[in-house]
Amino acid sequence: MISFRFREYPMQYMHTSYPPLNPLRTFEVAARLCSLTLAAEELNVSQVAVSRQVKVLEEYLGVTLFKRLHRGIELTDEGKQLYDGVARAFQDIGNASRLVSRRGRRDILAIQSYTTFSQRWLIPRLTHFHDAHPRIEVRLSSSIAPVDFETQNLDAAIRAGKGDWPGLHSEKLADIELIPICSPAFHLQHKLEHPNDLSRVRLLHSMARPTDWAAWIKRVGANVDANPGMRFESSALAYEAASLDGGVAIAVKVFVKRQLHNGSLVAPFEQTCYSGEGYFLTWPQNTMPSPPLMKFLGWIRDQMQLEE
Repeated sequence: MISFRFREYPMQYMHTSYPPLNPLRTFEVAARLCSLTLAAEELNVSQVAVSRQVKVLEEYLGVTLFKRLHRGIELTDEGKQLYDGVARAFQDIGNASRLVSRRGRRDILAIQSYTTFSQRWLIPRLTHFHDAHPRIEVRLSSSIAPVDFETQNLDAAIRAGKGDWPGLHSEKLADIELIPICSPAFHLQHKLEHPNDLSRVRLLHSMARPTDWAAWIKRVGANVDANPGMRFESSALAYEAASLDGGVAIAVKVFVKRQLHNGSLVAPFEQTCYSGEGYFLTWPQNTMPSPPLMKFLGWIRDQMQLEE
């Protein structure tokens, strides 16, 4: 409910280019409701105060705005003319205020990410970001296709590589460190003790990262053929197959840290392999990043550091 403090306006207002605003607002309410009583209720003041403000405006303009009738009020011709303009003006003020006001407004942050990054790292933690920044609404989409900022309505994209994409600004989030994983039961059943033991078990491959097994095997010097095994469209599917005793998957370590920590997955060998690439938050070089995007970047980095 709106509340106004009223006071009498001195004659100096007669020299301004517009009427006193409080009486003008009181007139708009009374004219809209065709009642001094209802206007007093809406404005949370007395009917006497409403009458006084209308009188101030009438004296300022030198015209009568209302006909005082036995059962209420009625606009005079001058009052109707004034009300038409005043009603439009207050509507314009309200619309302009809503456009600039941040009260109740949510910032929309559109992010595209790889499916595995979304499923294995971002989504399990995204509620923490919302709790810390409740006015920022993250709209997350997933794709393995390169992002096109010219045609897609995106603020930023999470991409894997060396961070040297033309026309993009890149902020590194994490290095890509590879490590074999499997379920505890699979590890116990097959007694995996040396990387060469991989030659007698099923390897689980991600078609999105087809060279990871070969890179890790070369790095540790194992005598294992990297090609045989089962192939999945995404790394997330390969990790799921590993958790269900399907074989040994080659994982990006940052995606499986929680599962390795709680024991739902195990790393049969300690050796890891850095691919020389990383995950980056990217946006166009010619675009100034928004404050919500910078908060999102800072939050991801804080989460990564907490889990090191």
